[in-house]
Amino acid sequence: MLGNSLGTLLLSLVVALGLGPLLSHSKTLSTVLQLLGGCYLLYLGTDALRHRREHAQAMTQREAQRPSKRRVVRQGFVVGVLNPKSLVFFAAVFPHFVNRSKGHITAQLLVFGLIFSAMAFCSDATWGLIAGTAREWLADSPQRLVLLRSTGGCVMCALGVIIVIAALA
Repeated sequence: MLGNSLGTLLLSLVVALGLGPLLSHSKTLSTVLQLLGGCYLLYLGTDALRHRREHAQAMTQREAQRPSKRRVVRQGFVVGVLNPKSLVFFAAVFPHFVNRSKGHITAQLLVFGLIFSAMAFCSDATWGLIAGTAREWLADSPQRLVLLRSTGGCVMCALGVIIVIAALA
């Protein structure tokens, strides 16, 4: 959650500094960003599929080798910063709420980005807490864990493929 929010915040900074419109109007840069995001989702999905059984076994034995907090934050950051929809959203929506007569347009855009990132963090944290409560039920059955990890991996791969195809179309 923290990594994703920080990645989103960086995108809002890019927009605030005026690079957002450049990226949203440049087909090449937009395509590169989409391809990177799609490929990263494919990587995460295939990694989840590849290690689904080991993860399930480790969780049921309560000896799960959890990834480091740094790694989890880094993965979330990469997902957040490579999200082309956030960039386009920020570039298309934020400028409409800027009060040009008040000046400090960059500062206003940064405040919008901070608010958006804080709201996204709270929303993601809520979903994380909900998912955490289901952990015990999931951990009681290796089959459930394998199914859940397989489903998640397939969804990430499908989204990655859709993004890559859309970028190349």
